[in-house]
Amino acid sequence: MAQRYPEITDRLAKFIEAQQLFFVATAARDGHVNVSPKGLDSLRITSPNQVVWVNGTGSGNETAAHLLDSPRMTIMFCSFVREPLILRLYGTARAVHPRDDEWAGLIGLFPPIRGARNVFVLDVDLVQTSCGYGVPKFDFVEQRDLMDAWAIKKGPDGLADYQDKHNLVSMDGLPTGLR
Repeated sequence: MAQRYPEITDRLAKFIEAQQLFFVATAARDGHVNVSPKGLDSLRITSPNQVVWVNGTGSGNETAAHLLDSPRMTIMFCSFVREPLILRLYGTARAVHPRDDEWAGLIGLFPPIRGARNVFVLDVDLVQTSCGYGVPKFDFVEQRDLMDAWAIKKGPDGLADYQDKHNLVSMDGLPTGLR
């Protein structure tokens, strides 16, 4: 049975902090809906009504583009072990880029991530849990190190070139605000 909360409780914060994976969903007013899996040590709870997560360089930059058009974001966590649970954080979000004044303080919340291009700030207005009875059990093995190895191989100039070619507009042609 679904339960709603106005904020992230201590119990739910412990659940979030134990997760190795979360999913982010955004959508512009028009175009495709985007859902992205996120791992690594990339999310922090900064208050009962706010989370931040760092985003490395990837094949697209849909989340940033969508938020410029419509600031809605949902983050979902699923328990793949022990007791079943699905937890969703709903709210409004914004992207912070390396050029922004807030960048240094926010990126400092995370271990170094080569190629970090955005930190997203989600102001949570609704927390909802549901049963998760249909979610299978999985054993966590480890986080992949491929993103870091790829970023090292590219180097700073190669990462900037990649971002210029692949991360400045969304798949629907919307600007991402990266540059």
